[in-house]
Amino acid sequence: MRDIKALEGIAREIRTYILRMLTEAGSGHTGGSLSAADVAVAIYFSKMNFNPDNPKLKERDRFILSKGHAAPLLYSILAKAGYFDIESLLTLRKIDSSLQGHPCCETVPGVEISTGSLGQGLSVANGIALGLRLDKNPARVYCIMGDGEIQEGQIWEAAMTAAHYKIDNLCAVVDNNGLQIDGPVEKVMGIAPVHDKWTAFGWNVIEIDGHNMKEILAALDKAETVKGKPTVIIAHTVKGKGVSFFEGKVEYHGIAPSREELEKALKEIG
Repeated sequence: MRDIKALEGIAREIRTYILRMLTEAGSGHTGGSLSAADVAVAIYFSKMNFNPDNPKLKERDRFILSKGHAAPLLYSILAKAGYFDIESLLTLRKIDSSLQGHPCCETVPGVEISTGSLGQGLSVANGIALGLRLDKNPARVYCIMGDGEIQEGQIWEAAMTAAHYKIDNLCAVVDNNGLQIDGPVEKVMGIAPVHDKWTAFGWNVIEIDGHNMKEILAALDKAETVKGKPTVIIAHTVKGKGVSFFEGKVEYHGIAPSREELEKALKEIG
């Protein structure tokens, strides 16, 4: 799909799913689910080859949510894509539901790997991408990381590995919203200069407004054309994007909306 307005509409819909399921659960991660919504929608609904009736389709593109605490985003995307019923989203974090606080690949169709322990998704993405290349499979791998997550040392080992092996069927995205659970990223453990660091590790680096669908699509298009090195998109985003009273508020990293907040938020999203 290349219709920007249609993709923006899906992103608004995904945000309503996220807020409804978090409110019903009474717990979970609001800010980081909303901040990465536009990028995730663009990847999944404009680029990826997938078949919800055959989640293990050999030629499918792979989507890895390394920042697994943003599971409400992934579940909403998968439900919208047809992997399971929209109504089941409201079972988030309930006993006996497959939709737990972090995604599990053994119980949720469409989840490629179980994530939650931060810093590991990019390493797995490397392995999957290398395996696809060995199999001469043209599928691509997309991996979304948090900016706080790239404080993890394993990320940089994976970055070094991807460049060394010239893994150009891999596109990583940093959801660069500037906040993590304990406060501003740069106060907790500074990661700047992010662009220069990825460049120094041998990656093709693209920097964009992570809420501008046109820029997101252009970056994803560009990533496909780059050969001989992996691409990372540094997406500048806003924690809690889409709801004015959540935006830029670190306390909503891991707090669900109240029912009153939900009603106000849904009116804003429209």
